[in-house]
Amino acid sequence: MIKKSALVALVVAISLIFAVPAFAAAPTFDPTIYADGETWGTKGTTDLPAPTENNVQSFDELFKFPGQMPVAEAAPGNPAYNGGRWIEYNVTWVGTPVLVTSYAQLHGLVMSGDVTFVETGAYFQCPLLPVH
Repeated sequence: MIKKSALVALVVAISLIFAVPAFAAAPTFDPTIYADGETWGTKGTTDLPAPTENNVQSFDELFKFPGQMPVAEAAPGNPAYNGGRWIEYNVTWVGTPVLVTSYAQLHGLVMSGDVTFVETGAYFQCPLLPVH
């Protein structure tokens, strides 16, 4: 009887070890990222090595703003979208902050000198999902 209880406890412990990472990586269909003027959910999957000259075109840019959701360069349906492989950047406001929801809007703010950005060194896979 004691062996059976120990076996059950071991099975439960092993199940929890595998269940916790699966839960941590669960997708969210809540608004998490702006792209192309819309909100998107996401599912973080894995860190990636830094892009090389040969594969940098397979990454999109993801811009993290203080006080708002990040803004992606492209989203599903946009021919420029690469499936959720990201190079991350931190954005700093130089001008008055406004809500930014698209790469085109961000580009305008960069051109006017209202924001600057710097690469963080984070590269990861994180596909965008429709908001439900």
